[in-house]
Amino acid sequence: MSTSPAAEAAKSLSGVAAEAARRRTFAIISHPDAGKTTLTEHLLLAGGAIRAAGAVRARGENRRTRSDWMKIERERGISVSASVMTFDHDGKMFNLLDTPGHEDFSEDTYRTLTAADAAVMVLDAAKGIEPQTLKLFEVCRLRDIPIVTFINKMDREAQDPFELLDEIASKLALDPAPLYWPAGSGGRFKGMVDLRGQRFIPFSKPSEQQDGHPDPVPMGGNSLAAFLDEAERAEMEEGAMLVQEASKPFDPQAFLEGHMTPVIFGSALRHFGVDELLAVIGAYAPPPKAVAATKNGAETKVEPGDKEVTGFVFKVQANMDPNHRDRIAFLKLCSGRFQRGMKLKVQNTGKQLSVNAPTMFFASDRELAEDAFAGDVIGIPNHGVLRVGDSLSESGTLRFQGLPNFAPEILQRVRVKDPLKAKHLKKALESLAEEGVTQLFRPTLGADFIVGAVGQLQFEVMADRLANEYQLEVIFEPSPYAEARWIIGERADLEDFAGKHRTAMAVDIDEQPVFLGKSAWEIGYVAERFPKVRFDRSKERA
Repeated sequence: MSTSPAAEAAKSLSGVAAEAARRRTFAIISHPDAGKTTLTEHLLLAGGAIRAAGAVRARGENRRTRSDWMKIERERGISVSASVMTFDHDGKMFNLLDTPGHEDFSEDTYRTLTAADAAVMVLDAAKGIEPQTLKLFEVCRLRDIPIVTFINKMDREAQDPFELLDEIASKLALDPAPLYWPAGSGGRFKGMVDLRGQRFIPFSKPSEQQDGHPDPVPMGGNSLAAFLDEAERAEMEEGAMLVQEASKPFDPQAFLEGHMTPVIFGSALRHFGVDELLAVIGAYAPPPKAVAATKNGAETKVEPGDKEVTGFVFKVQANMDPNHRDRIAFLKLCSGRFQRGMKLKVQNTGKQLSVNAPTMFFASDRELAEDAFAGDVIGIPNHGVLRVGDSLSESGTLRFQGLPNFAPEILQRVRVKDPLKAKHLKKALESLAEEGVTQLFRPTLGADFIVGAVGQLQFEVMADRLANEYQLEVIFEPSPYAEARWIIGERADLEDFAGKHRTAMAVDIDEQPVFLGKSAWEIGYVAERFPKVRFDRSKERA
């Protein structure tokens, strides 16, 4: 008996929704040095994606961290670019988004979080919530992203765990719900209790390890004596009892609504607590959800199980392959079943792309993606066609909320040491600016480009990348400007303003007019004199 085309379509559609439902796309956020990159490595190890975690400290060895793939990241031991790693584990497809921890790269992190359905917040057990953690948490809160908390480095001296939970409650206004409770810290760290399973998970020091940590043992049996003396056991049991009385029980719905965070203690470096963290993400982190969009000017919701393939570009990365001048757009799929060779349209330009070589990421390693579903991140090779914030769909009529560019905090002139390479510098700067991490302004008068960034480290990274990826030695010099604002208004008003401030006018990479001010005071003064012109701190690509 043959199946009708309508029934086949319904079956295919239900398959699309089922595939989307098994996706878990999550970001890892933290303050620098909290152990985020180490945790990333060990999550990949726990998920069976790699055989050995790259030693973050052992820079001279061949083993390298998978997520820190840039040369400068490996030399300095920091993450300066978001990366994506995909792996299949326990019947679910995980898309792990590793973000830069350094505040100078917060804009890259912000954009990456737009593609995340959940976040893992990594806290250093000795330091608790640090300033950058707080900023990233606020971004998660604005986007209603549920958060799992991993308190790392318990094998080093740490704050009292009750104080850490109090800090989460007071600073983040989140109800912490510990799923595990630690036995000691530092040299006295012996493991943790599974508060729901009533079992003890032992921790063994590196000198005592044979094949990882010992297997969990029941809380009620005599086998605990092999790991804890009577005083340690009494202290742990008292703490576990107190925290269960003082904390609200874990409520998956409250977690999804952003009111509660499950808490896991561990040591990423010693691969302790990592398996438990991955299990919590798999069990409780949400699959892709409906995304607000506009279609032909009308507001709509895009459901993961919808037939049409849709997605948005949240990141562009140049030169992931040093042998080619490649440019990869990271596309977060929002609906449908994407298949290699499909044609997708860019909403704002109407351009149609044949996606013949889409890639799935494993940091800088890539393989062809034959198909992908809502929640997945695929890479689309292109030569400047796609930009951060672009919306793609089969019809080309859907537009997701754009990703803004923010006014930079530091402006510097850049010039190349070899004047004969000026044209090469222009192309290289434009290529890097298209990634959206730095801003590029071309003054109306004068030959030098102005580069805008959030922090000084970005200029160092840019100089390093220009040298290594483009063989251009550049010099950054102080700029006479301190502020940049996009100017918006009627054409006649903009032309009048630009004519009177020609020496301070520039255009950005999209040829949009920008006013460069010497101070915030000057911006305010000029804005008062030209009330018909708007001076914007941020810009969403049209």
